[in-house]
Amino acid sequence: MNTGIKYDEQDDVLVEDDISIGDRSQLVVYNDDFNTFDWVIKCFMEVCNHTQEQSEQLSILVHFKGKATVKTGTLSVLKPMKDALVDRGLSAVIESLVED
Repeated sequence: MNTGIKYDEQDDVLVEDDISIGDRSQLVVYNDDFNTFDWVIKCFMEVCNHTQEQSEQLSILVHFKGKATVKTGTLSVLKPMKDALVDRGLSAVIESLVED
């Protein structure tokens, strides 16, 4: 498994790629008026295994853009993460990526 970090300037998304076999999907978190930056950062670190800095950047993107892709990978990897984020009160969904 190859893991890397990339910054997609077109979409302003910082993601950690999980390159593995299977359909590619993305875990998207939406902004809300309830959760604090500190709580969202903690959730990203604990659930998505992001660093403090990655989590801070993603929380800012979610806040100002309204949503951000916080992780990409296969559905089987992302589903438990989505469920954990939702259980913590965040608004998260999984979207399929269309391969070119």
